[in-house]
Amino acid sequence: MQTKGHQLCCGLDLFRKLTFLFFIALICVSCNHAKRKTTFTVGFSQCTGADLWRKTMLEDMKTELSLHPDVNFVYTDAHDNSQLQVQQVRKMLDDKIDLLIISPNEAQPLTAIVEEAYNSGVPVIIIDRKTASSLYTAYVGADNYQIGKMAAQYLGTNAKKSLNLLEIMGLPGSSPAIERDRGFSEEIRNYPLIHVKAKIYGDWVKSNAEKQLMKTSASLRDIDAVFAHNDVMASGARTVFNKLYPGKHVEVVGVDALPGSGGGLQMVDDKILDASLVYPTGGKEAIVTALKILNREPFSRENILQSLVIDSGNVRLMKMQLNKINSQQSDILRQENLLAEQQLVYKSQQSVLDIIVISLALAIIFGGLAFYSLMENRKANKALEAKNVEIVSQRNQLIEMSARTASATEARLNFFTNVSHEFRTPLTLMLAPLQDLSQNERLTAVAGKRIELIQQNAFRLLKLVNQLIDYRKIEVDKQGVSASENNIVEFVRDIIESFRLYAQKHHIQLHLSTMEKNIKVWFDVNMLDKVFFNLLSNAIKFINGDGKVNVRIRHDELHVYIDIEDNGIGMTTDETSRIFDQFYQADHAPVMGSGIGLSLSKEIIDRHHGNVNVVSKKWSGTTFTVTLPLGNSHFGPEEKMYEQNAWPDMFEQSRIYQADLIRRPAAIEKDAFQEPREFSILIVEDNLDLLAYLSEKLSSCFEIFTADNGNDAITQAYENVPDLILSDVVLPGFSGKQVAQKLKTDIRTSHIPIVLLTAQTNIEQKISGMESMADLYVSKPFNFDFLLAGINSLLKNRKILKEHFISDITGLEKTTVAKSLDKKFINDFTGFVEQNLSNEKFNVDDICKVIGISRIQLYRKVKALLGCSITDYILNRRLKKAAYLLINENYTIAEITYEVGFSNPNYFSTVFKGKYGMTPTEFKKSNEKKGEGQDRSITF
Repeated sequence: MQTKGHQLCCGLDLFRKLTFLFFIALICVSCNHAKRKTTFTVGFSQCTGADLWRKTMLEDMKTELSLHPDVNFVYTDAHDNSQLQVQQVRKMLDDKIDLLIISPNEAQPLTAIVEEAYNSGVPVIIIDRKTASSLYTAYVGADNYQIGKMAAQYLGTNAKKSLNLLEIMGLPGSSPAIERDRGFSEEIRNYPLIHVKAKIYGDWVKSNAEKQLMKTSASLRDIDAVFAHNDVMASGARTVFNKLYPGKHVEVVGVDALPGSGGGLQMVDDKILDASLVYPTGGKEAIVTALKILNREPFSRENILQSLVIDSGNVRLMKMQLNKINSQQSDILRQENLLAEQQLVYKSQQSVLDIIVISLALAIIFGGLAFYSLMENRKANKALEAKNVEIVSQRNQLIEMSARTASATEARLNFFTNVSHEFRTPLTLMLAPLQDLSQNERLTAVAGKRIELIQQNAFRLLKLVNQLIDYRKIEVDKQGVSASENNIVEFVRDIIESFRLYAQKHHIQLHLSTMEKNIKVWFDVNMLDKVFFNLLSNAIKFINGDGKVNVRIRHDELHVYIDIEDNGIGMTTDETSRIFDQFYQADHAPVMGSGIGLSLSKEIIDRHHGNVNVVSKKWSGTTFTVTLPLGNSHFGPEEKMYEQNAWPDMFEQSRIYQADLIRRPAAIEKDAFQEPREFSILIVEDNLDLLAYLSEKLSSCFEIFTADNGNDAITQAYENVPDLILSDVVLPGFSGKQVAQKLKTDIRTSHIPIVLLTAQTNIEQKISGMESMADLYVSKPFNFDFLLAGINSLLKNRKILKEHFISDITGLEKTTVAKSLDKKFINDFTGFVEQNLSNEKFNVDDICKVIGISRIQLYRKVKALLGCSITDYILNRRLKKAAYLLINENYTIAEITYEVGFSNPNYFSTVFKGKYGMTPTEFKKSNEKKGEGQDRSITF
């Protein structure tokens, strides 16, 4: 054992070490593969990307960004649309960019969104064009004002004679056009030989410039020079002048001097333009400034790019320099591509190495796990062997116990069936004599109601016994069907007729409707009758007052359908979903049952290979639909009987089911001339027969109130404040225990004794009943004399307690804890009365407001506890206090009158004399004559 334990410890230690090494390897691999995360997101909003100059700006930005792979670059093109550019910038801001670079299409329309971005904390770099606001982080671009001045200086310096000049400006409202025009106009004034004859807008586009020139072609004859705000418009001017005046040389100066095919440098070299001013794109400078801002490094707010004039004298040199730069840029790109290829090779080799490292680590770990598993398997195998032996032993014991249980269950079921059968004999012997007694006019005159009650409950008991036996046969013994071919219409009609007399007595209409009088169906007559008896009795049972039950029989080619529809109280969705469950009973049912009938009916229909469905709506009625298949192919040979069975006696069968339908009034009719009772009792019972019986028996001694559910019981207790409550435990709504607990904890009803009646007879249930603060717990079936004795005892004790309250108000602290609410009520009531004895306007309403109960509840509570009315109590306390003051204080009669709340001394004397048999003056003199050794106190 020590060797095995040592091996297990070594295995666990090895497993921990290998796991640690594996995680170290994973961390190393993760570190090698960790990719550099994007640090910043820069958004660039371009007014347009269509012209060569702006394409060059974008390429300059991308070239600079290639040196910073950690920057995420977002680019949008507004296509010369200011509104579109505003929307694009707003989306960038919503996407949480870190910095915004913008070349505004127009100054004024873009000012608001640029200010919004700046005020929200996003740095803003304006490139090339400005807005109408100074709210930006940095500006990058050439000085357009200076560009205009340089163009004027170049033209003015080279002018040898007087020149007429045409200025072609950019887009109206754009800051470059405005500033270039201002610089050019101010500087050209210094050169008197140059005369600006016209200004037109070309919108930065060659075709637009050509169109505008053609519109003014008549005035172009005298033009000697053209200054265009960019090279493409200058090129358009050259095209127009060559077309209109082929032999005339017009000096054309543009702005941009971009390299490459179609750029300004090439146009100067090709003599299309005489000169062009370099206008740097600023793409590289914008990215450099952006990174300084984002990295919190020093930067210049105004980044003005330098410019120069390119003409035939320096254009070749500039092209050579640019070609050299482009060659170097190509070398850089080629080296970057080679570097990228080397990085791919490195990553591939690194991945292979990582896979080898991980595979080696996994191999080591799996080897350790295999060793550990081997050791554990050896240990587990031995434990399993012992467990298998134990399981085999337990299985044998279970088989033996199951056999004994099955035998015991079968014996109990047989006993249950035999006893149920035995019930039928005494029930028959009870019902037969009861039938004779009910026909004896002398007996029915004396005890007709009691005989009817006994007969009804005997039939009810017989129905329960029959249902139990049928349930045993079908559910346990799996009794088969003995089906024969019968007329289902005639069968259902006979069952309906058996209920006809009862329905007429209770103003319930029974109606059968069918299209055919003869519909042949195969069914077991001794089974199926129980289904329709049960469904019809239920339909009648759940009708309140006058109503109707409609039975419809219809069929198609395969099935026959029997609908039983009533206009009764209906059911909720939850009740309809559970109505066929065994022993389920819906809440608020008017008559209690066993909960077997519908479950048994469904089982019988299932045995006939049909089904039964229910559709119901609360307070709108219920419809049960029984569906049976036509023909006999669904029955087996052993289930068919080709000789028709005799139908059962429908009338006798219906009497059993009608026992649950007889409705008895719960309330006892009160005789207006009978002598009023001293005590009242509230009886709460959901079984109307028992409620009627108890009401009838107790009405000879007590005033009776009745309720058939817990909610109504609480309401009546508050309204009537009875002297005692007699309640069942199992009730719809609040249970009897809940009713007791609620009433005993309410100051309005806490004094009322409560007696609980129940069929729950075990000791735990009795203890639970007493814990609910009930005063007496009586088990069903009960002896009425015992119940009456208990009621009288509780009322007698309550009377003794009442006398105690009356005789000794100051001794309330001795009252038991169980009556603490009553003690509190008496303390509050008497204390408030004592405080207001001198208040002549003091009345019952003042007490109700302080204690918080209604006038009627206060009257009944005081009457129950003190045995007198509130007015009598207050008057009695005033007279006792007056007597005390007459004996012990040296007050005049008038002073005492007002001290005890009387407004008139004469009236006080009259009332005092009625209480003590002498006037206040006589009472005082008679007590003064007594010796000083005598007790002169008055009991309060």
